[in-house]
Amino acid sequence: MRVPIYQVDAFTNRRFAGNPAAVMVFPDFPDDAVMQSIAAENNLAETAFLVADGDGYRLRWFTPAVEVPLCGHATLASSAVVMERLEPGRTEVIFETASGSLPVKRVDSGYVLNFPARPSEPTEPPHGLAEALGAVPLEVYVNQFNYMAVMADSATVRLLAPGMAAIVSIGRPGVIVTAPGDEGYDFVSRYFAPAKGIPEDPVTGAAHCMLAPYWSKRLGKTAFRAFQASKRGGEVICRLVDDRVDLEGGCVFYLEGHAEI
Repeated sequence: MRVPIYQVDAFTNRRFAGNPAAVMVFPDFPDDAVMQSIAAENNLAETAFLVADGDGYRLRWFTPAVEVPLCGHATLASSAVVMERLEPGRTEVIFETASGSLPVKRVDSGYVLNFPARPSEPTEPPHGLAEALGAVPLEVYVNQFNYMAVMADSATVRLLAPGMAAIVSIGRPGVIVTAPGDEGYDFVSRYFAPAKGIPEDPVTGAAHCMLAPYWSKRLGKTAFRAFQASKRGGEVICRLVDDRVDLEGGCVFYLEGHAEI
Protein backbone atom coordinates (compact mmCIF):
# COMPACT_ATOMS: atom_id res chain seq x y z
CA MET A 1 0.00 0.00 0.00
CA ARG A 2 1.25 3.48 -0.90
CA VAL A 3 0.01 6.22 1.46
CA PRO A 4 0.61 9.97 1.76
CA ILE A 5 3.02 11.14 4.46
CA TYR A 6 3.69 14.68 5.64
CA GLN A 7 6.21 15.97 8.16
CA VAL A 8 5.16 19.23 9.76
CA ASP A 9 6.88 21.47 12.32
CA ALA A 10 4.13 22.43 14.80
CA PHE A 11 3.85 25.28 17.30
CA THR A 12 6.19 27.41 15.23
CA ASN A 13 6.18 29.74 12.25
CA ARG A 14 9.67 28.82 11.06
CA ARG A 15 11.15 25.57 9.83
CA PHE A 16 13.45 23.55 12.12
CA ALA A 17 11.73 24.86 15.27
CA GLY A 18 8.69 23.72 17.24
CA ASN A 19 7.84 20.03 17.33
CA PRO A 20 8.01 17.87 14.18
CA ALA A 21 5.19 15.37 13.63
CA ALA A 22 4.50 12.88 10.87
CA VAL A 23 0.95 12.76 9.53
CA MET A 24 -0.12 9.73 7.49
CA VAL A 25 -3.44 9.43 5.66
CA PHE A 26 -5.06 5.99 5.42
CA PRO A 27 -8.40 4.75 4.06
CA ASP A 28 -8.79 2.96 7.41
CA PHE A 29 -6.53 2.36 10.39
CA PRO A 30 -4.10 -0.52 9.84
CA ASP A 31 -3.40 -3.00 12.63
CA ASP A 32 -2.03 -1.47 15.83
CA ALA A 33 1.24 -3.36 15.40
CA VAL A 34 1.66 -1.86 11.93
CA MET A 35 1.00 1.67 13.19
CA GLN A 36 3.49 1.15 16.00
CA SER A 37 6.10 -0.09 13.54
CA ILE A 38 5.49 2.92 11.29
CA ALA A 39 5.86 5.32 14.24
CA ALA A 40 9.10 3.62 15.25
CA GLU A 41 10.34 3.89 11.66
CA ASN A 42 9.47 7.60 11.50
CA ASN A 43 11.22 8.07 14.86
CA LEU A 44 9.53 11.37 15.68
CA ALA A 45 7.86 12.24 18.97
CA GLU A 46 4.51 11.39 17.38
CA THR A 47 3.09 10.01 14.19
CA ALA A 48 -0.56 10.89 13.57
CA PHE A 49 -2.78 8.45 11.67
CA LEU A 50 -5.64 10.16 9.89
CA VAL A 51 -8.79 8.51 8.45
CA ALA A 52 -11.64 10.43 6.77
CA ASP A 53 -15.02 9.82 8.43
CA GLY A 54 -18.02 11.72 7.04
CA ASP A 55 -17.37 15.44 7.37
CA GLY A 56 -14.58 14.90 9.91
CA TYR A 57 -11.66 12.61 10.58
CA ARG A 58 -10.66 9.92 13.03
CA LEU A 59 -7.23 10.46 14.53
CA ARG A 60 -4.77 8.35 16.53
CA TRP A 61 -1.26 9.14 17.77
CA PHE A 62 1.76 6.89 18.32
CA THR A 63 5.19 7.66 19.76
CA PRO A 64 8.06 5.38 18.69
CA ALA A 65 7.14 3.19 21.67
CA VAL A 66 3.41 3.48 22.54
CA GLU A 67 0.01 4.85 21.50
CA VAL A 68 -0.96 7.98 23.46
CA PRO A 69 -4.47 9.24 24.36
CA LEU A 70 -3.84 12.89 23.44
CA CYS A 71 -1.26 14.82 21.44
CA GLY A 72 -1.32 18.53 20.72
CA HIS A 73 1.42 19.07 18.18
CA ALA A 74 0.44 16.11 15.99
CA THR A 75 -3.18 17.33 16.05
CA LEU A 76 -1.97 20.77 15.00
CA ALA A 77 0.03 19.14 12.19
CA SER A 78 -3.00 17.05 11.15
CA SER A 79 -5.11 20.22 11.00
CA ALA A 80 -2.61 21.79 8.61
CA VAL A 81 -2.66 18.66 6.43
CA VAL A 82 -6.46 18.65 6.27
CA MET A 83 -6.97 22.38 5.70
CA GLU A 84 -3.95 23.10 3.51
CA ARG A 85 -3.50 19.87 1.54
CA LEU A 86 -6.49 17.51 1.63
CA GLU A 87 -9.25 20.16 1.63
CA PRO A 88 -7.68 23.56 0.84
CA GLY A 89 -9.84 26.44 1.96
CA ARG A 90 -11.51 24.54 4.77
CA THR A 91 -11.43 26.51 8.04
CA GLU A 92 -12.75 24.04 10.64
CA VAL A 93 -12.47 20.32 11.33
CA ILE A 94 -13.43 17.92 14.12
CA PHE A 95 -11.19 14.98 14.97
CA GLU A 96 -12.69 11.95 16.73
CA THR A 97 -10.12 10.55 19.13
CA ALA A 98 -9.53 8.54 22.30
CA SER A 99 -9.95 11.88 24.16
CA GLY A 100 -13.30 12.63 22.52
CA SER A 101 -14.15 15.17 19.83
CA LEU A 102 -11.40 17.71 19.25
CA PRO A 103 -12.53 20.73 17.20
CA VAL A 104 -9.93 22.86 15.41
CA LYS A 105 -10.34 26.26 13.72
CA ARG A 106 -8.01 27.98 11.29
CA VAL A 107 -7.04 31.53 12.27
CA ASP A 108 -4.63 34.14 10.92
CA SER A 109 -1.82 32.95 13.22
CA GLY A 110 -2.31 29.26 12.44
CA TYR A 111 -4.78 26.99 14.22
CA VAL A 112 -6.71 26.87 17.51
CA LEU A 113 -7.15 23.43 19.11
CA ASN A 114 -9.85 22.87 21.72
CA PHE A 115 -8.71 20.18 24.19
CA PRO A 116 -9.99 18.85 27.53
CA ALA A 117 -8.32 20.48 30.54
CA ARG A 118 -6.28 18.24 32.83
CA PRO A 119 -6.52 19.66 36.37
CA SER A 120 -4.04 18.44 38.98
CA GLU A 121 -3.66 18.28 42.74
CA PRO A 122 -0.69 19.09 44.96
CA THR A 123 1.22 16.04 46.15
CA GLU A 124 4.33 15.06 48.00
CA PRO A 125 7.30 14.78 45.64
CA PRO A 126 7.72 11.16 44.52
CA HIS A 127 10.87 9.44 45.69
CA GLY A 128 13.83 10.34 43.53
CA LEU A 129 12.21 13.19 41.59
CA ALA A 130 14.62 15.94 42.68
CA GLU A 131 17.60 13.68 42.06
CA ALA A 132 16.27 12.72 38.62
CA LEU A 133 15.72 16.35 37.63
CA GLY A 134 18.90 17.66 39.23
CA ALA A 135 16.91 20.44 40.96
CA VAL A 136 14.56 20.68 43.93
CA PRO A 137 11.02 21.80 43.03
CA LEU A 138 9.12 24.29 45.18
CA GLU A 139 6.00 22.16 44.84
CA VAL A 140 4.77 19.14 42.90
CA TYR A 141 1.36 18.45 41.33
CA VAL A 142 -0.04 15.25 39.88
CA ASN A 143 -2.87 13.86 37.78
CA GLN A 144 -3.33 10.49 36.10
CA PHE A 145 -1.11 11.55 33.20
CA ASN A 146 1.93 13.37 34.60
CA TYR A 147 3.78 14.85 37.52
CA MET A 148 4.40 18.59 37.35
CA ALA A 149 7.39 20.08 39.18
CA VAL A 150 7.20 23.83 39.83
CA MET A 151 10.57 25.58 40.01
CA ALA A 152 11.49 28.99 41.41
CA ASP A 153 12.62 30.58 38.16
CA SER A 154 12.87 30.11 34.42
CA ALA A 155 16.65 29.73 34.44
CA THR A 156 16.34 26.53 36.48
CA VAL A 157 13.91 25.10 33.92
CA ARG A 158 16.01 26.13 30.93
CA LEU A 159 19.24 24.64 32.35
CA LEU A 160 17.89 21.27 33.52
CA ALA A 161 19.77 18.18 32.36
CA PRO A 162 17.74 15.36 33.95
CA GLY A 163 18.64 11.71 34.20
CA MET A 164 16.23 9.95 31.86
CA ALA A 165 16.66 6.49 33.35
CA ALA A 166 15.66 7.86 36.74
CA ILE A 167 12.61 9.66 35.32
CA VAL A 168 11.32 6.39 33.88
CA SER A 169 10.89 5.06 37.42
CA ILE A 170 9.04 8.10 38.83
CA GLY A 171 5.59 6.54 38.43
CA ARG A 172 3.88 8.58 35.71
CA PRO A 173 4.36 8.53 31.92
CA GLY A 174 5.95 11.97 31.99
CA VAL A 175 7.20 14.89 34.07
CA ILE A 176 6.39 18.52 33.28
CA VAL A 177 8.73 21.13 34.75
CA THR A 178 7.56 24.74 34.87
CA ALA A 179 8.34 28.16 36.34
CA PRO A 180 7.26 31.80 35.99
CA GLY A 181 8.07 33.12 32.56
CA ASP A 182 10.80 35.34 31.19
CA GLU A 183 11.22 37.29 27.94
CA GLY A 184 7.56 38.35 28.00
CA TYR A 185 6.11 34.86 28.57
CA ASP A 186 3.67 34.09 31.39
CA PHE A 187 5.36 30.77 32.11
CA VAL A 188 7.97 28.44 30.69
CA SER A 189 8.04 24.64 30.73
CA ARG A 190 9.77 21.51 29.55
CA TYR A 191 8.44 17.96 29.24
CA PHE A 192 10.30 14.69 29.76
CA ALA A 193 8.68 11.36 28.85
CA PRO A 194 11.32 8.66 28.34
CA ALA A 195 8.80 5.99 29.40
CA LYS A 196 6.89 6.84 26.20
CA GLY A 197 10.01 6.76 24.05
CA ILE A 198 10.42 10.56 24.13
CA PRO A 199 13.34 11.67 26.30
CA GLU A 200 12.36 15.34 25.86
CA ASP A 201 9.37 16.45 23.80
CA PRO A 202 10.15 19.73 22.01
CA VAL A 203 6.68 21.33 22.35
CA THR A 204 3.80 19.54 24.06
CA GLY A 205 0.20 20.66 23.58
CA ALA A 206 -1.22 18.09 26.02
CA ALA A 207 1.15 19.26 28.77
CA HIS A 208 -0.39 22.73 28.49
CA CYS A 209 -3.76 21.17 29.33
CA MET A 210 -2.26 20.61 32.81
CA LEU A 211 -0.21 23.81 32.86
CA ALA A 212 -3.06 26.19 31.99
CA PRO A 213 -5.34 25.31 34.97
CA TYR A 214 -2.39 25.58 37.38
CA TRP A 215 -1.19 28.96 36.09
CA SER A 216 -4.75 30.26 35.92
CA LYS A 217 -5.13 29.78 39.67
CA ARG A 218 -1.68 31.15 40.40
CA LEU A 219 -1.80 34.21 38.13
CA GLY A 220 -5.52 34.94 38.35
CA LYS A 221 -6.15 35.00 34.61
CA THR A 222 -7.22 32.63 31.84
CA ALA A 223 -5.10 33.59 28.80
CA PHE A 224 -1.37 32.96 28.56
CA ARG A 225 1.59 33.27 26.25
CA ALA A 226 3.78 30.29 27.09
CA PHE A 227 7.14 29.01 25.92
CA GLN A 228 8.39 25.43 25.99
CA ALA A 229 12.13 25.79 26.48
CA SER A 230 13.46 22.71 24.69
CA LYS A 231 16.41 22.97 22.32
CA ARG A 232 14.04 23.55 19.38
CA GLY A 233 11.64 25.64 21.46
CA GLY A 234 8.07 26.64 20.70
CA GLU A 235 5.42 29.19 21.64
CA VAL A 236 1.91 28.19 22.72
CA ILE A 237 -0.96 30.61 23.23
CA CYS A 238 -3.27 29.08 25.87
CA ARG A 239 -6.77 30.05 26.95
CA LEU A 240 -8.65 28.26 29.74
CA VAL A 241 -12.35 28.09 28.85
CA ASP A 242 -14.36 26.30 31.57
CA ASP A 243 -13.17 22.68 31.47
CA ARG A 244 -11.42 23.05 28.11
CA VAL A 245 -8.16 24.60 26.93
CA ASP A 246 -7.68 26.43 23.64
CA LEU A 247 -4.16 25.97 22.26
CA GLU A 248 -3.06 28.26 19.44
CA GLY A 249 -0.02 27.88 17.23
CA GLY A 250 1.37 27.82 13.73
CA CYS A 251 2.67 25.06 11.42
CA VAL A 252 5.33 24.80 8.71
CA PHE A 253 5.49 21.94 6.20
CA TYR A 254 8.89 20.27 5.93
CA LEU A 255 8.34 17.09 3.91
CA GLU A 256 5.63 15.67 1.64
CA GLY A 257 5.64 12.33 -0.12
CA HIS A 258 4.43 8.74 0.03
CA ALA A 259 5.33 5.76 2.15
CA GLU A 260 5.30 2.12 1.07
CA ILE A 261 3.51 0.08 3.73
